[in-house]
Amino acid sequence: MEHPSLVDTLDGLLRPRGASGRVLVTGWFSFPDGEVTAGDFLAERAVAQALDHLGVPHESAWSPHFAPGARTLEAAPPERYEHLLFVCGPVHGPQLTRLHERYARCRRTAVGVSVVDGDDPAARGFDRIVARDRDGADPLADLALSAPARPDRPVVGVAVTRGQGEYGRRREHDRVADVLHAWLPTKDCARVEAETRLAHGDWRLCATADQFLSLAGRLDLMVTDRLHGMALALGTGVPALVVDPVRGGAKVTAQAKVLGWPAVIPGEALTRRALDDGWAWCLSAEGRAAAGRLRRWPS
Repeated sequence: MEHPSLVDTLDGLLRPRGASGRVLVTGWFSFPDGEVTAGDFLAERAVAQALDHLGVPHESAWSPHFAPGARTLEAAPPERYEHLLFVCGPVHGPQLTRLHERYARCRRTAVGVSVVDGDDPAARGFDRIVARDRDGADPLADLALSAPARPDRPVVGVAVTRGQGEYGRRREHDRVADVLHAWLPTKDCARVEAETRLAHGDWRLCATADQFLSLAGRLDLMVTDRLHGMALALGTGVPALVVDPVRGGAKVTAQAKVLGWPAVIPGEALTRRALDDGWAWCLSAEGRAAAGRLRRWPS
């Protein structure tokens, strides 16, 4: 059985009753106390693109905590909209019940959602539900799969320590970690914790050095203030943006000189500008080639 496209599905939902007015797109991503998952984000994108294709005016409401400055539910008065679409996630709970109350004048439709309990007031408040899973109904393909996407962002490992107390008053570790942790979210990349510490029985950590090298070798970049974060990334041919967290330089700087690796920032001179410049060089053709020449192990 061939499933209808999202455009056809939305066209069928919006047109029969003449609902040609403005649409408010909502989801769990709209609630201040809700969460935003990658699936939620892509579902909203898919629905917005389909509405654009249909020529239907629409706006989306976002949690102010996730998207500061974007339209919120509070800034989306019910009288502005003819139709409310709720996309992705389960339809249950008091947040949805309050959404029905606020937008009681609008036609309300849920698309691509999970119906856990059809008798829940949150579910019964919708005029229509097109579910991705619901007992006794054909499922709609998950909305996220209809979204235009570009999964080409760099994958960046992060290996940062606040330890190494042996350096005493020369330590810049805490400040370096604070700067890196505030700066990294500003970069358009997929961030992965790349802790060099090994452990058995903890799924979050590698158990062997070979496992860590497998992780490092699949990265596009390592951001680190650790010697082995730098050395093992370069050993797999992956560029490393490195901060030496010891005032005056210590083992990180010494080994960078041994390897001939230039992308090292002294902790006492660490700025966002320096990080941005180092980031650009490491991900450039020149930076990648320089790391490739230091490869010791196959990827």
